[in-house]
Amino acid sequence: MVALAELPVPIERSFSVGAFAGARFLRCVLTVVAVLLLFAAPGLAAPSAGAPAGEIRIGVLAFLGAETTVVEWSPVVKHLQTALPGRKISLVLLDRQGLDDAVAAGTVDFIITNPGHYIELEAKSGASRILTLDASPGRAPERAIGSAVITRADRQEVRAFDDLRGRRVAIVAREGFGGYQTVRRELASLGIDPERDFAELKTVGFPMSQVLEAVANGDADAGIVRACLLESRPEWATAFRVIGMRDEPGFPCATSTRLYPDWPLATLRDTSPALAKTVAIALLAMAPDENGMAWSVPADYQSVHEMFRELQIGPYANLREPTLMMLAERYWPWVAFLAVLLSAWILYTVRVEHLVHLRTAELRAALAVREALEARMRAGQEQADHLARLSVLGELSGTLAHELNQPLAAIGNYAESLHRRVDNGRLTDEAVREASSEIAGQAERAATILGRIRGFAKKRAAVREVVAPREIVGEAVALFRGMLANAPAVEVTDELPPSTSVEVDSLQIQQVLLNLLKNGYDAARGFGPERQRLIVTISRGDGNVRIVVRDFGTGLDAATRERLFEPFFSTKPDGLGLGLSICRTIAEAHRGRLTAEPAADGRGGAEFILSLPLSTAASSSTPPLSESRCANVPDR
Repeated sequence: MVALAELPVPIERSFSVGAFAGARFLRCVLTVVAVLLLFAAPGLAAPSAGAPAGEIRIGVLAFLGAETTVVEWSPVVKHLQTALPGRKISLVLLDRQGLDDAVAAGTVDFIITNPGHYIELEAKSGASRILTLDASPGRAPERAIGSAVITRADRQEVRAFDDLRGRRVAIVAREGFGGYQTVRRELASLGIDPERDFAELKTVGFPMSQVLEAVANGDADAGIVRACLLESRPEWATAFRVIGMRDEPGFPCATSTRLYPDWPLATLRDTSPALAKTVAIALLAMAPDENGMAWSVPADYQSVHEMFRELQIGPYANLREPTLMMLAERYWPWVAFLAVLLSAWILYTVRVEHLVHLRTAELRAALAVREALEARMRAGQEQADHLARLSVLGELSGTLAHELNQPLAAIGNYAESLHRRVDNGRLTDEAVREASSEIAGQAERAATILGRIRGFAKKRAAVREVVAPREIVGEAVALFRGMLANAPAVEVTDELPPSTSVEVDSLQIQQVLLNLLKNGYDAARGFGPERQRLIVTISRGDGNVRIVVRDFGTGLDAATRERLFEPFFSTKPDGLGLGLSICRTIAEAHRGRLTAEPAADGRGGAEFILSLPLSTAASSSTPPLSESRCANVPDR
């Protein structure tokens, strides 16, 4: 802040008076009338007497530098200090941003700035003009500011605005009113975009004389300065040339643009209306000194609004079609927040994907190990299943040889009979036909026995199929009786409707039944033929098929029933204790049950009950059987 109590004598301004004396005289008359009307207002005393004592702070845009600005505006400070003796007049010299900050903070009471900056502060901060500068003869307040586009006098190739394409152009700043914006309007009317069509838009900053130096030194091909700045230098006509000069009647300086109102003096929202009136009256009474500076009533700034509207800048920037860059500049905090949020989300997603891949790889490895173990278990179980069936065959091999000996002996007898008949000459066609029929029948009987044994002993994988329970039971009974020379009687009672079926692995269920039949036979082996018989009953329960194998042996006590299906528990001296345990596993793999109960009729013996679910339409979607196999070790 610079307080101006004693200021040097201001520099002289060399502007001609000439033909505009009449107009100047008319403005002076209007000013005097305005002052008289203000003093005549009811209740308003002399300015110095009615205004409260205190400091008056005037913010000034110092675009020519601090020293030049102090000299430029010293007449205003001197006049106010004289007109308002009870006040302290302070001149606050600021750049554009500093002036914006001072207005926002309320540290100044009045502002003096260029018309473009004023229009922006009017829209943004509520600034309100009360006076317009009347700077010199020949420049009316409403037609006082223009811009000159200059080049060196020896640059003959640059004469018009179109010649600026591809050139380096020096400016003080993009926000400068007379130093850039007014020229930009003229270029836009010709379809020239400085940002796009110039080789370089060189910003040299304040003071504006640096533009002249850049052009003179060859650092720029052209430059933009405020009109009348050239005329303050006597040698300008030999050093520089104005590009695109316009003919503006009555304007004393060379200009390349249209003319706009001079600088305003504006109040702010917090400025006291009484203080604003006091200062306005004092400055309207300011007589032009040797510099020609004075103030007039506010000019019409509509031309500035039109320029900003055409360029879509300042208060009219929202008219531009928004671009991504504009939106980013306007909403950069939100853009930054979203960018951080998006980056965090991407990092989180990448981390989660990485963890998922790691976990998936671990699960795949674990699954491969599990599948390998299951494959080995299946192979081992199938081997145990096969060995168990061979064990049953081993136990029955003695009786199997005797059983096969009968059809073989019959075949031999019939063959021998044929030989004797041939030797005795008593061989007839009927005898040959009878003998051959018997031989074929006995051979078929032997083949049937061997076929059942071969199918039972064959190693294969589990296969489900829909079959009738009676067929499974019949195959198991036939196999059981075919392997015993003195097989006990087996009575089969089928109480099921003909259409009843189950979905099972037939061979596995046959193995279970063969174990139960063999165990029943072993339990009654020391008794007479009546108690050695077995009864198989097929009936229907609650959604199940019940196959009950009833024997008349020694029976089961409570302690034996509790441990009967435990692995390695056996009531036989040479038993392994695996048969019934694995058979229960087969039943459970078929979603069934295998239980043992004492005979219900009290006649001794035991009942083994195999329950299997009925086959339904949904049975096709039933999960595959457990890979466990029943080792048919006849055990009890």
